[in-house]
Amino acid sequence: MSTPLKLLIQAGNPLISIQTSDEPRVLDMIRELARSLARPLMEWSLTDGLTPIDGQGIRQSAIAETTLPAKALEHLRQCIGTHLFVLKDLGPHGKDPRIQRLMRDLVHTFSDNRSTIILVDAAGLPDDINRLAVRHEVPWPTPEELEAVLRDTFKRIRKESIYEVSSNINKREMEQLVHTLRGLTCAEAERVVAAAIYDDYCLDAADLPRIIEAKRTLLGSAGCLESIAVDFSVDDVGGLDNLKAWLKQRRGGFTAEAHQFGLEPPRGVLMLGIPGCGKSLCAKAVAADWNMPLLRLDPGVLYQKFVGESESQLRQALAQAEAMAPVILWVDEIEKAFASASASSADGGLSQRMFGTLLSWMQDHRHPIFIIATANDVSALPPELMRKGRFDEVFFIDLPTQAARERILSIHIERRRRDPAAFNLPRLAETAADFSGSEIEQAVVSALFAAFRDRSELTDDHIVAELNKTQPLAILMQERIAELRQWAENRCVPAD
Repeated sequence: MSTPLKLLIQAGNPLISIQTSDEPRVLDMIRELARSLARPLMEWSLTDGLTPIDGQGIRQSAIAETTLPAKALEHLRQCIGTHLFVLKDLGPHGKDPRIQRLMRDLVHTFSDNRSTIILVDAAGLPDDINRLAVRHEVPWPTPEELEAVLRDTFKRIRKESIYEVSSNINKREMEQLVHTLRGLTCAEAERVVAAAIYDDYCLDAADLPRIIEAKRTLLGSAGCLESIAVDFSVDDVGGLDNLKAWLKQRRGGFTAEAHQFGLEPPRGVLMLGIPGCGKSLCAKAVAADWNMPLLRLDPGVLYQKFVGESESQLRQALAQAEAMAPVILWVDEIEKAFASASASSADGGLSQRMFGTLLSWMQDHRHPIFIIATANDVSALPPELMRKGRFDEVFFIDLPTQAARERILSIHIERRRRDPAAFNLPRLAETAADFSGSEIEQAVVSALFAAFRDRSELTDDHIVAELNKTQPLAILMQERIAELRQWAENRCVPAD
């Protein structure tokens, strides 16, 4: 945890660097600190020059001829007393030798008179200037701040709107909305909440999916994380009853009520199994059921050609997940990212370092992040990943049972706008023995094409014909699947 900004100022640090995407909030924070410490405050930008800020946070007239960085810094040298100076976006000017010299002189001078320069968004400063600065990380808005933003936005819209604006939200729903806004700046949260209210001029629990989608769209994809649209529900997953019951039991694990009850938030699950049996679908279903955004970590983007860049990519991805929490973090086919971490490799130990970073983070992080890792090849997984504490449970997802196949057929037939009751589902499910869920779906799709070609309605015979044409993966990879089942027998919990 970083030292509070107030303590850094009181300790006499002459130069503090803050990089942030939420400049208005940081400026408000500094103005409040200046008021509480009874220190004169000036702000500088290339457009306005040096501008004094009074004790009420109101901007005064700018000081003439201080828009140029060198002129502004020379003016700071003449200020008598203990001040706070906020310099915005000084970084691009830091390559100027005159600016570098002035900054060194000011740091020396302010060490004696205990004034402080705060660089906001100070990217690009030379290393020798950066070494003089103390880096301060501004935390994301707290739940209390976000709740205040939500309430203030509602009050503002109700006051300004010509239509009646209502609210029908209880304490628990308010808590869910606030948690969903985490990872946004106050300004971003205000815009997201305003859009949800203007949609129907009402703030209620129905706005939660809208806010999740707006947040997903706003943040988009960055680095190795991809924000996934959630268009499934748990009912769209056939079978896997044990896994569904386990997830349902932990649905409210991230709430304040669960914390007060003494519960630790759920950490995640590792799902091993046969390809095409619903592991990826479950990740989307959990996100939909728990009303949480879904982020997918793409292992293929992690590895870069320059030394240190791969580790940086992983750290940035994990930091972004923390900033967006509460979220579901889906690590798809985790064995592909860290396969060589379980054996000697020719990558100079990169996989081991990456794997160590991920394990340490999984063990130590305290953010509301639920990890869903999926894997097809258990032999490639390092054994450290499997122990308790990394994941809450390890599930094995086998080929669907007869009942599960009937449910899968029903789902896909209904999705194609047909009535499942018009089909002999037990017969079709029996014909689809040893088929995975994705193979059953493709059989239904192919049967629909066949019916369209024949200019007839879809029938059982169309689906049976397509099933008989398909050689399922369970037959093509019979030995490997048998080995996988044997390995999982006493090591994993059956998902069905």
